[in-house]
Amino acid sequence: MSQKKNWEAAAAVCGSKQERCVSLAKYIIDNRTTVRDAGKVFGISKSTVHQDITARLEKVDHRLYEQVRDVLEQNKQERHIRGGMATKRKYSELAKNAG
Repeated sequence: MSQKKNWEAAAAVCGSKQERCVSLAKYIIDNRTTVRDAGKVFGISKSTVHQDITARLEKVDHRLYEQVRDVLEQNKQERHIRGGMATKRKYSELAKNAG
C-alpha cells in the first residue's frame, strides 16, 4: 500500500490529523510502546508516527506532548538493550535450528 493510502486510511480511522496525533500519543503513553509498534497498530509508517507525535502534537496538546516525549526518551535510553536482546534471540534460534 502506498504512503498516501496509508495516510488516508489512518486519517479515516482517527478523523483529522490532530485527532490522530492525540490517539497515537495516548496509545504510546498507555502502552509505553515504541514509535514502530504504534505505527504497526495504526497502520501507518513510523516516520508518520514520529512526525505526528513530535511536530504536530506539540501544537495540539502540549501536556500530552511532554508525556510522550518522556516515553520516547526512555525508549531511546533502552534501545541498545533491546537491540542486544534481539541479537541474542536471533542467534539462539539459529543455534536451535542448526543443532
